[in-house]
Amino acid sequence: MRAVRRQAAMAALAVCGVLALTACQNGDDLAAPDAKPTAAAPAPPTASATVAVPTPSKTGAAPKPSATATPAGKNPPAPAPPPTPTCGADHRMPVSPDTIAVHRYTPEGGMTSLIVQHGTHGCPGRFEPSGAWTYIPISEKAKITATAPILPSEVTGKPISTSELTGWLETHPDKGLPFRYHLNAAGVIDTLDEIYVK
Repeated sequence: MRAVRRQAAMAALAVCGVLALTACQNGDDLAAPDAKPTAAAPAPPTASATVAVPTPSKTGAAPKPSATATPAGKNPPAPAPPPTPTCGADHRMPVSPDTIAVHRYTPEGGMTSLIVQHGTHGCPGRFEPSGAWTYIPISEKAKITATAPILPSEVTGKPISTSELTGWLETHPDKGLPFRYHLNAAGVIDTLDEIYVK
């Protein structure tokens, strides 16, 4: 009898153990008060999303914005224009033998003389005067052609007289307009052609 009772008691203990274990497992399935909710799946990006997400670095830190980045919706700044080359007289070039810059005139000595300056062609289409001012007599019957600004709006040479030239120089001194000239056997200017400069 004792053996039977002992087996029955052991069977009852085993059943209680199984029931207790089952109850504990069922209790774990219930939501605990401080249990954390499951993270929701991220929403898919919409068509209006235009913000680019920078790629994290290997250290996990977010990359710094580039100093040259252009704000959204703005055009990049235009590149700076190249510096304008200076165009001065190259004094290593020989002085032009037939071109002068005419500054003024003088009637001293009983003959009209132009106050001029020699120089060089430092740039295409540009005459760069240099050196001292000198006097060159001009004939009253010299063949002279003029353009702008002596004759406004003229780009091709038009004939003018010596008195017309000296009258313009009197009201417009020190302009230094370039002219090609020719001297006669007496060293007097007999031909004078203004060089048109834009």
